[in-house]
Amino acid sequence: TDEIMQQEIRPLVAVDIIEQLHRQFAILSGGRGKDGAPIITFPEFAGFSEIPDDDFLNVVTYLTSIPSLEAASIGFIIIIDRRRDKWSAVKASLTRIAGAFPGNLQLVFVLRPSRFIQRAIADIGIKLYRDDFKMKVPIIMLNSVSDLHGYIDKSQLTRELGGTLEYGHSQWIHHRTAIENFAMTVKTTAQMLQTFGTDLAETELPNDVQCTEELLSSHTDHHSKLKDELKLAVKQGATLLTCIREPVTRSANCKLSPDELENVATVERLLAQLDETEKAFDQFWTKHHLKLEQCLQLRHFEHDFREVKLTLDNLMETQAGFADIGDSVTRVENLLKEQKHLEEKGQEPLEKAQSLAVHGEQLIQNNHYAVDSIRPKCVELRRICDDFTNETKKKYDILGKSLELHKQLDKASQWCEAGIYLLASQAVDKCQSQEGAETALVEIEKFLVTAKEHQLSNPKEFYNQFDMILTPEIKTNAQRIVQKLEDVQEMFDKRQVSLKKLAAKQTRPVQPVAPHPESSPKRASPKITRPAAVGRSQAAAFRHTPMFCSHGHVSILQGLIEKCTSKSQGHIINELIETERVYVEELQSIIEGYASEMDNPNLVHLIPSALQNKKEILFGNLPEIYDFHNRHVGTGGCPVIFLKEIENCIENPELLARCFLKRKEDLQIYEKYCQNKPRSEALWRQCGDSIFFQECQRKLDHKLSLDAYLLKPVQRITKYQLLLKEMLKCSKNSEGTAELEEALATVLDIIKSVNDSMHQIAITGYEGDVSELGKLLMQGSFNVWTDHKKGHNKVKDLARFKPMQRHLFLYTKMLLFCKKREENTDGHEKTASYSFKNSLKMSTVGITENVKGDNKKFEIWYNGREEVYIIQASSVELKNTWISEIRKVLTGQLEACR
Repeated sequence: TDEIMQQEIRPLVAVDIIEQLHRQFAILSGGRGKDGAPIITFPEFAGFSEIPDDDFLNVVTYLTSIPSLEAASIGFIIIIDRRRDKWSAVKASLTRIAGAFPGNLQLVFVLRPSRFIQRAIADIGIKLYRDDFKMKVPIIMLNSVSDLHGYIDKSQLTRELGGTLEYGHSQWIHHRTAIENFAMTVKTTAQMLQTFGTDLAETELPNDVQCTEELLSSHTDHHSKLKDELKLAVKQGATLLTCIREPVTRSANCKLSPDELENVATVERLLAQLDETEKAFDQFWTKHHLKLEQCLQLRHFEHDFREVKLTLDNLMETQAGFADIGDSVTRVENLLKEQKHLEEKGQEPLEKAQSLAVHGEQLIQNNHYAVDSIRPKCVELRRICDDFTNETKKKYDILGKSLELHKQLDKASQWCEAGIYLLASQAVDKCQSQEGAETALVEIEKFLVTAKEHQLSNPKEFYNQFDMILTPEIKTNAQRIVQKLEDVQEMFDKRQVSLKKLAAKQTRPVQPVAPHPESSPKRASPKITRPAAVGRSQAAAFRHTPMFCSHGHVSILQGLIEKCTSKSQGHIINELIETERVYVEELQSIIEGYASEMDNPNLVHLIPSALQNKKEILFGNLPEIYDFHNRHVGTGGCPVIFLKEIENCIENPELLARCFLKRKEDLQIYEKYCQNKPRSEALWRQCGDSIFFQECQRKLDHKLSLDAYLLKPVQRITKYQLLLKEMLKCSKNSEGTAELEEALATVLDIIKSVNDSMHQIAITGYEGDVSELGKLLMQGSFNVWTDHKKGHNKVKDLARFKPMQRHLFLYTKMLLFCKKREENTDGHEKTASYSFKNSLKMSTVGITENVKGDNKKFEIWYNGREEVYIIQASSVELKNTWISEIRKVLTGQLEACR
């Protein structure tokens, strides 16, 4: 039973019973009763009783299924024509119809046999057997077709029944077969379209250009074939409609029968259905075809993006390795040529990247479905182009500065050479007379005028101008030449003093004498900024006329000068002390001129409301820093002043390192000050324009506003490490070098702690307490890829395709992954914050030092490589530093477990 219920029930169609229909033992002529009831005629058929029951039932069932439901609901009128037959045929016909007619009957008309005897028998038989027929409708016995005309209009009867209704059985079968074939065609076409539409909807878009092109071509070909099928079906329906309407077209007086009108309505309905199906399919295809085309555009875009990105990354890597700024004019000029070549080489990839970004923007404007994938790539392309352009401009600026610097240094060095040569070439015997001395003075004055051309007369301006490119080597060379200039200038000054004395009126001739031993140069005091030994040597040399006439002694004098130009430890100590005094005075002026004035009742009304009770935020622990430098109380209550301790190192420079090592813990106050600096700057931006600060600045006669002075502690802690580096250079391989290195490491560690803490306080979104994570060991920005074993392949591939920009914080217990965000604050410089994203316990991680294909990458894996983080550093050195620090943490944990 279940199998039968599940079988598809298909109605009978003409082609299934075509042979039975051609026998014409029952016809549906198309006529109607007065109330619209369909008429089925059983014409005279000799072998009616011999028709198999199945054939009879199929034909009658098919004929009753043709009229509309509305007409069929009225009931069928049956006309049985047995005029040439016997009563037995009438009886058999009525019995069969009564037992097998599937429709709703309204009336049954019987044209009785025309022969007299058979008519009489029929009259008697109908009376006797009426109840046996079990028909619930009247059976009307008619003697002739004229009697039938009293019940049914002639226009609804065929010519065989005396009517005018045109009916051709073969044509009727042809029309029925064609209509049913067309209906099947419409159904099949609709199913094909639906199947194709389902296949399209379920099609997964490919991930590469070739597969997308093949899919687009395949779908387009299939669509074209289906469109051809649709056109053929529409043409078939139109032809069928023309055939059905052909009688009306041929004769204007001809009218279609109700059944023919229903046939017309059926075909028109099927054509309309076909048209709606085609429109719906075209609408769906338009969307799908657009999506396929957009998918192909996206795959081309992604393919081009990967190629351009790889080229640009290689270009950026090449540019990043272009770090040399040159050590001579020739070298810098060659570097500029190389930079120009690199810029020209990058022009084509940059143009491609810009063009691809424009193409991506056009795709977005054209409502591409993958906007979220295209827009970040456009942003990335423009960012890389801007980075390359900006970096190129920066390189040109640096190399331009370097070229200018080296040209000035060369010019200054040549000036010194020329000056030394001039001094050496002035013969003493010619300078003994007043006229000779005056001539020598004029020569010197003319030469000194040319000093302005090399613009190295002011060392502070020189360092400010070229500070961005002063590498240790260049700085050393520049200091040497600056010192050389000062020494040559000093030589000229002393020569001028000697010559001016000689130019005065002489009472007696000056005789050249040999120098006495006591006239030889003495050891210079460390307190003297420029060595006076050169002056005394030159004075002694004045007494040796032959020496100044020989060119060989120019090099002797030059060597003497160069020996004196190296920056001694005494110079560094003097600079440290002088800058320390200025620094302490500046701290004092800030505290007394600003911080204390905030408590001055006469100025309270000038303080803005936003600044009320926020002195500690604005100034931080500045008073504590001042106390440390000027009046700090050390262990046991004894006063210890850092400035005084440094001043005590003038005579003993080797004690300087101990000052810093002894005050290692005290110097941590700078970390606290720097941590508060962002809050101080935010408060200053809010209140910096107030009248209160303007009044304080006016009283102090400061050229700069308070915010410039609040930067001094940050600058000072950095200055210490620079001075210690200079001290270390001067004391290489000498006593106290180890202590200096330790002192430098201490200051660098403080600076690193300050820097790290500044980053740490900007972490947001971490629910725990960062102070419980142990010591912050390292922090920095990296490219990070993630790989999860449980993740979907596509998600994994996507994660590997583009790295995440993450800022990592390495603690002894935890590794934090954060996303760096920069926001502009009221038009001022950007403020960085770090949004917490993920964390790894150091007790559960492992590390792989080398990742195949990139020596800047390393892996950190978690829970037995269930999660793998591929991390790319900006340089191999940075990668090795991090790996070393992580190894130390893991080794320490292992030893603790043991």
